[in-house]
Amino acid sequence: MDTTPLSAPAFNEPAILLSGSVDYDMYKEFRRQLDQASQQELVVIELSTLGGDPEVARMMGEDIRFHSSNTPERRFVFLGKAVIYSAGTTFMSFFARCNRFLTPGTRLMIHERKLDKELKLNGPLTTCVATVKAALNEIQCSIEMQNEGFANLIRGSSVAMEEVLSRAPSNWYIEAEEAKALGLIEAVI
Repeated sequence: MDTTPLSAPAFNEPAILLSGSVDYDMYKEFRRQLDQASQQELVVIELSTLGGDPEVARMMGEDIRFHSSNTPERRFVFLGKAVIYSAGTTFMSFFARCNRFLTPGTRLMIHERKLDKELKLNGPLTTCVATVKAALNEIQCSIEMQNEGFANLIRGSSVAMEEVLSRAPSNWYIEAEEAKALGLIEAVI
């Protein structure tokens, strides 16, 4: 993997520009721009987002992981601009730490996944037990995926998983220079 330090001019013309909610429309736009950048060796992905769907962020991240693994001669770089909240931070976690950059004053926000679900129990008791178990399995699986993302984010940094788990329930905001000091990103550009 190319870990050559990058300076500000490398970010002048990002190959992929994304802003807004992380949703299926963003994913379509991301894929369109990613396909257009298929011949570029340095692919800068600039993002500004207040968050969105964590599964869409994971899909985008898996595309970065896939392309990084299958075309090691190419370098995929994340540039966060202004705000990178929740799903945006999840997406950033798929980039190697040496390929994560923020603009001055940008804020990251890390929080736990949220669930909004009503559980209605109605019918034979065994069916009720199965419904409750299914909801519990959904919660446990979501926690595992959330924590995998947290582990990716903090890999190579000075942040311990215990700190993320204690701060995420109340929305942890991290300014760009602090993110650099914690080792969550390579540099502030």
